[in-house]
Formats: sequence, structure tokens, C-alpha cells
Amino acid sequence: MRSFSGSGFSFPLGEKTYIMGILNITDDSFFDGGRYTDVSSQLKRAKEMCRDGAHIIDVGAQSTRPGHIKKSAQEEIELLSPLLEKLTQTVDVPVSVDTFYTSVALFSIKNGAKIINDVSGVFNPEMARIIKEYNAGWIITHTGGADSSTALDYNGKTVECVNSFFDEITEKCVSFGINKNQIMLDMGIGFGKGYEDNLELIRNISFLKREDIALLTALSCKRVIKNSSEADGEDLLFGTIAANTAAVMGKTDFVRVHHVRENALALKTADALFRG
Repeated sequence: MRSFSGSGFSFPLGEKTYIMGILNITDDSFFDGGRYTDVSSQLKRAKEMCRDGAHIIDVGAQSTRPGHIKKSAQEEIELLSPLLEKLTQTVDVPVSVDTFYTSVALFSIKNGAKIINDVSGVFNPEMARIIKEYNAGWIITHTGGADSSTALDYNGKTVECVNSFFDEITEKCVSFGINKNQIMLDMGIGFGKGYEDNLELIRNISFLKREDIALLTALSCKRVIKNSSEADGEDLLFGTIAANTAAVMGKTDFVRVHHVRENALALKTADALFRG
């Protein structure tokens, strides 16, 4: 059976849309920075998201918002250290850690994380070695080599460029000995892309989806939602649900969201419509 799976987790593909709940533990994240900066509030929020329908808790110790100040690997570990072991013992879903540092990935896996959400946009052999050795999940994001502050020129071929990257990165993973079921591909909404590029990717998710590899759509409350909906703050939920519904129609496997309950409820209907 096709799945996203590794040590301690397995998600069959094609049956439903899975929810990744975002737990930002920094004070500078673009949407909810500063809300969950102590272990008590972090654990409380994680438990809330699990009750609301999260299938994965994705912990972020580094903001990737436009203009962010990059934290070191040691700073990430200092933020994760008081939380991670307690979190993995508290929730009954896999924990993912959002990092591009290999030292943080190794620390996270040794402290109970099952998945590494890597937004570096490159194939790092050391990261690949860790993923292979520990049979972890690896979320790999297309960035085009740019961050969230830069929009590259794709000459109207954004979908083609992302697809080429997906093919290339998958081949490298398989050649390294990583199973396809350990990989989840992320089109990188907001990373190295302008407004029209992001819309084009969301419209064409069906062309980005591979039958045997998990696909993540991570657009929750991002600039493309803010610009298209002309909303801000908590009202970004509505545009997020609209775009995630389009993603489900395109057969995405996972969505990464801030508002777990609302998206989980909405996407049950989207699943009934488009997966029935």
C-alpha cells in the first residue's frame, strides 16, 4: 500500500487529507509568534491540536518569515530541549521538527521526533544519512535556492520547475537508499515565489502529485492568502480553507495549518466531495 511511513508512523495515501498542526515556539513567527514560548503553553496547544484533529504536530524553532533573523543550530536546540521529550511522551501522534540543520535533526530524532520538515531546498547528504539511519520521515521543500523574502523569475514555468526538482530530489533519495515512503514533497508556497507563482502552484496541484509519494500543501495564512483575500489576522483562516479545498481537489495528501479544528472540519467535506 502507498504510504508516508517510517519508524513509528504510517499514513496510507489517497484515503483522506491529513492535518499537520503548526506549533511555533519562537517569538518571531509571522502569524503566531510569541503565543507559545513556555513549555506549559506549548504542551497545552499541542494537546488541543490533537483533540481538534491533527495527525502530526510540526514544531518550529526557527521563523522563516520574510526578513527573519536566522537562528543558529544551538539556538534551535535550546528552544527545543525543554519541550521535545515531554511533547513526544504527551501526544499520541508523530512529532515533526521544522529544521534545516543536521545537528538539530539528529537531536530531535534522538528525543522522539519521527519526521524532519526540511525547508533548505537542497539534498544534504548528511541529512539524508540521518533520515536513512533512523528510518525517519523527510519533508523536502522546493525553494529554488531562495528564501521567503525573494521571488525568483520562473518565466511562466513555475509548475515545470517544481516538478523537475521533485523528480531530481526523489532520484537522489532513492539512489542514497531512502525509501519513497519516507519522503514527503512540499511545493514551497512562499519560498522563492511571487504571488502569481503561488496561485499557479495551488491551481495545478494535480500535476505535482505523484501517486507513490506524499505531497504536502503548506500555505496557511501566508502572503498569498493575505493578498488574495484582502484579509489579515484570524480572518486569514477563510482564505486558507478555500485554498486547502483546492489542494484537496488536486489530491494533496497533507495540509499544514495553524487553525486545526476549522481546517479538519472543512476538509472532511472536501474529502467527501473529491475522494468519494
